[in-house]
Amino acid sequence: MTTRRRLPWGVLALLAIVAAFAVPKLLPRSAGSDDTLPEPAGGTPALEVQVVELTPRHLSRSLTTTGTLSAVHSVELVTEIAGKVESILFEEGRTVAAGSLLVKIDDVQLQAERERVFHRLELARQREARQAELLQLGVVAQQEYDFAASELAVLQAELRLVEARLEKTEIRAPFAGTVGLRRVSEGAYLTPQTTIARLQDLDPIRIDFGVPERYAARIRSGGRIAFRVQGFDQAFEGTVVAVEPTVDPATRSLTVRASSANPGGLLLPGAFADVELVIAEIEDALVVPAMAVVPELGGKKVFVVEDGVASPRSVETGIRTETDVEIVAGLRPGERVIVSAIQRLRAGLPVRATTIAPGGAEGTAP
Repeated sequence: MTTRRRLPWGVLALLAIVAAFAVPKLLPRSAGSDDTLPEPAGGTPALEVQVVELTPRHLSRSLTTTGTLSAVHSVELVTEIAGKVESILFEEGRTVAAGSLLVKIDDVQLQAERERVFHRLELARQREARQAELLQLGVVAQQEYDFAASELAVLQAELRLVEARLEKTEIRAPFAGTVGLRRVSEGAYLTPQTTIARLQDLDPIRIDFGVPERYAARIRSGGRIAFRVQGFDQAFEGTVVAVEPTVDPATRSLTVRASSANPGGLLLPGAFADVELVIAEIEDALVVPAMAVVPELGGKKVFVVEDGVASPRSVETGIRTETDVEIVAGLRPGERVIVSAIQRLRAGLPVRATTIAPGGAEGTAP
């Protein structure tokens, strides 16, 4: 009688593990199995990539800074002579025309003084006329005529002085603008130190902002700006009108002034503004996504599709935006630049390209 020897459980478990790894190797691969790209008969598989076709487009370079809004014209309305307010002829917050009468100061005393000088002046004219006739007849000396003529001239000057003081009892708008809150009432006694109200011309509005001195050579009158103010969702546009010809030694910055249309007076003087100033514009720029540019020792490169393979190109870059980079040398319009799978690319690698639409953005100076 033959006795069968049973294998130990440990040996059976080991055989089962070996079989689990060996059997799949002996079976043919199914069509849906997960693996790398199938090896073609010709060699290296083609890599799926996305490309953008280089097309010249407009690109601008700008820098971001902060500024303050101010009125083109702004004055505090005051009187030049002391007196009691007779009437206030403006409404707070309303627009007034240039030359409009805003405040009238009591002028009773000056009117009386004017009338007195006027009568004295009439008498001096008659005396000067009589002395002139007598001088021609040789009845009076030249000195007497000169005295009468001098008295006439003095009284004429006094009349002009009184009339000038009378004009100052009428406070008029020096320019068209918006009157602010009044600070006096009718019957109040005004002195030259008393502020009546503030008059401001709000359209257009000015924007003053600082620019680092390294950009001084690029700032010119006529340059474009865009700015935002709290409380408004939209951006406003303006134009550079003047540049301070001195760099502030404390901040090493240049003060720039721009002007923007302000219909309706929506933008108010004193408001804080975020300003974006365009310092360079390029009409036919070649731009690629920033991810396509590969830094390398001594320069930068991109990969283009050429005859179905990836071909590296050394490039020089210019303006950089949040998403794009300008190519100033190394590429030509119409070439297709690879923008995906950058880390897997190498020279001569077969690729299968899909063209995508390039994005766009305006550049920001570093």
